[in-house]
Amino acid sequence: MTDAAFLQCIQPSCSATFALDAPIYQCPTCGALLDVSYNWSRIAVPSRLADFEKRWASRHNTMDYSGVWRFRELLPFATDADLVTIGEGQTILQSADAAAMGLSLKRGNLHLQYEGMNPSGSFKDNGMTAAFTMARKLGKQRVGCASTGNTSASLAMYASLTRLSNGQPMRGVVFVGAGKIAFGKLSQALDYGALTLQIDGDFDACMARVREAADRIGLYLMNSINPFRLEGQKTIMYRVLEALRWEVPDWIVVPGGNLGNTSAFGKAWIELKQLGLVSRIPRLAVVNAAGANTLNELVNRRGVRWNGGNWDCDAVCNHYDEMTKQRRKASTIATAIEIARPVNLSKALRALDAMNGVVCEVTDDEILEEKALVGRHGFGCEPASAASVAGLRQLLANGTIDRDATVVCILTGHALKDPDATVKYHTGIDTKGVSVSPSASKPTGRNANLPIRVPDNIDEICKAIESAR
Repeated sequence: MTDAAFLQCIQPSCSATFALDAPIYQCPTCGALLDVSYNWSRIAVPSRLADFEKRWASRHNTMDYSGVWRFRELLPFATDADLVTIGEGQTILQSADAAAMGLSLKRGNLHLQYEGMNPSGSFKDNGMTAAFTMARKLGKQRVGCASTGNTSASLAMYASLTRLSNGQPMRGVVFVGAGKIAFGKLSQALDYGALTLQIDGDFDACMARVREAADRIGLYLMNSINPFRLEGQKTIMYRVLEALRWEVPDWIVVPGGNLGNTSAFGKAWIELKQLGLVSRIPRLAVVNAAGANTLNELVNRRGVRWNGGNWDCDAVCNHYDEMTKQRRKASTIATAIEIARPVNLSKALRALDAMNGVVCEVTDDEILEEKALVGRHGFGCEPASAASVAGLRQLLANGTIDRDATVVCILTGHALKDPDATVKYHTGIDTKGVSVSPSASKPTGRNANLPIRVPDNIDEICKAIESAR
């Protein structure tokens, strides 16, 4: 393949290449996933990562304003004419007080990458700007996704603002499992005007149906099986580096659901090392929820590894067959990672291999405790985000991560994505269809902040304030 950018099978024994305009998501030759690959010798990449900082001075330029397209030479598959952007990637890497959070990391070594500041409130916008740019380039009028919430919100938002080159609007179609989506996320899909289909099933059922729709009616698939999604999500790592003054951290800790971020992060670091823009690659920790622990089960209990592309497909199939026979579905308060059959499993295994990674799982109770603790430090995040901090606590306790390590935890989404989970944790009340009443039984969470009910009397109000000191 002589083009500067092209699609390529990730399976080393195949490595077939295809033109970018081939509307495919898996290799037609062997069925493996695809990468967007580059002939770097034909691309003018800055010689130093610090050169990207200069673009902060020209933020009037649409591409430079975007925290994705500011790094366009590292995902060079599109031109300005195709660009679909809403200023995504204006995110923060916050240095957090590890001691105050009860973590044993050395002071100044804990950083929280907050992706909740994206326009739709989650990291998904990093990938959607890239995927919609490609959809527009291909002239796709209908785009679709299966979703536990954040993907549908982001897709709906970008679809609402995208027009094809002929002026025609783009139509967003989202498949969500009935009763399997947080209302904060569902409200976004509805408000942005997407055709919302509530399927009688979980995420895996929705994923199967949207892929069938893609085959049957040409719906352009916008889940992270679309390799262009992952190109945009690579830039989360570039912004982490930028915020650390281009110093590589020791660890990246990320929640694991469909494993798109895991896969994108691995690809980002592989390419940066290949280009000589970094001298080393950080280690990766992927954190599953215990109720959606496929990656942890496969890696830590069944020994599945990338193995140069020869990963144990039989072990994976056996696990999936067991889940089917036992009618076992993913179930966790962290709905954003409530996925039993991650589509990016093979790419995630590759990322773990390249980044000397580890996998762990945490309980819903652990997730909610860390979510409340993160909130006390100024970052309201959705439950899935807090899985990264819960995983860090576990990995510090068992000695996997050293207290002197520099660690970046990815906070994937905003607190208002799932306010019901937050209110229930702090009040002990399930708020779906029920008014919150502080007179109910007290919550059990260690960091719960229960409202105090007082009469409409200034003396009693002042007394309550004084006694709470």
